[in-house]
Amino acid sequence: MIRNPRAILVLLTALNLLNYLDRYVLSAVLKPLQDELQLSNFVGGSLATVFLLGFFVTSPIFGHWADRSGLHGRRALIVVGVLVWSLATMATGLAHGPVELIAARAVVGVGEASYVTIAPTIIDEVAPPGRKGRWLSIFYTAIPVGSALGYLTGGAVESATHSWRQAFYVAGLPGLLLGFTCLLIEEPARHVVPERGNLLRSARRLLAIPLYRDVVLGQCAYTFAIGGFAYWAPKYLSARYGMETGHASFVFGLVTVAGGAVGTVVGGWFGDRVTRGRTEDTPIARGNLAVCALATGLGAPLAAAAIGAPTSLLFFVVVLPCEIALFIPGGPFNVAILRSVPAELRASAMALSIFGSHLLGDLWSPPLIGVVADHAPMAWAMLLCPVMYGLAALVWWRGRVARPFETSDTN
Repeated sequence: MIRNPRAILVLLTALNLLNYLDRYVLSAVLKPLQDELQLSNFVGGSLATVFLLGFFVTSPIFGHWADRSGLHGRRALIVVGVLVWSLATMATGLAHGPVELIAARAVVGVGEASYVTIAPTIIDEVAPPGRKGRWLSIFYTAIPVGSALGYLTGGAVESATHSWRQAFYVAGLPGLLLGFTCLLIEEPARHVVPERGNLLRSARRLLAIPLYRDVVLGQCAYTFAIGGFAYWAPKYLSARYGMETGHASFVFGLVTVAGGAVGTVVGGWFGDRVTRGRTEDTPIARGNLAVCALATGLGAPLAAAAIGAPTSLLFFVVVLPCEIALFIPGGPFNVAILRSVPAELRASAMALSIFGSHLLGDLWSPPLIGVVADHAPMAWAMLLCPVMYGLAALVWWRGRVARPFETSDTN
């Protein structure tokens, strides 16, 4: 059995790397995939939407099950999720038309929903007091690093084999090999919500908390922006600057590794720093939310400057500090989510935030940017992203003073 908290953190972080690698390998090979299957930008963007439909529609269900599962229940849900998303990633490479692509990407989303909803709650429980922000930041370093590995893997495999299909086979296999290891995790003891609770009742309790609402509303705008930017960036580099697609994905991936990893680690450090000495949930949530607001407010104008850069070199020079700023919220945001709600509803809170942020966020941004890009210069379409970053910063700044949950909410 795996009992050491650090070993659990390493295992779950490694799987989160694969989670985001599998998600973003599609962006790396999107252009050759579109060319071979003759897909418009709107259809290409919609592949992200169907993935998100599978992801966010099922995440509240997994969160509800996790909050009510007995001993070992969460780790079983995690294993199923890893195996499902890995097999569906490999199935993407077998697709020969839009219907098969849509089905495969939707199933990838279902598998990832189980993992992303449940894994952070285990890390929060095993992390030492006073270091929860840094531990969650380590876990969420997988977002930029795993996303970048998706760009790197997709770009490298497509360049080497001249086949976008091979990239999905390479991406999906490691999850099949590593997923079963989660059965060895020894889950920490925890309070389980009584079975009489139901999904809608849990959602009503959570949405009645003003602090939690503002955290999620800001996340909606942030997710709209970061989802749209990440999905279209490799093709934008190719369309605007004439970079070869595989090379554009590879270089963008390297910059994302550097900027995203630094930003996420710095965010966890700042989140713990501003809440040092505090043990109550509400001050911890508010302090971490302030970090999110300030970092995103800095990243918004940098994103606009990168999109408007006249050369690819200047784009990468500006986008590096931009990504550092925009990945700072990775750990602090999730601490704010978990600490703004009663302890027995944390998996449901994570799941509902996933549902809301994708329903009102990046469910729409890839196809919307694609539609604008079909009828106007792509730079105009991409400018939607910094506007939404600015909106996220404003909502999170307001959320610092929102009312927390009351003691009676836990009864």
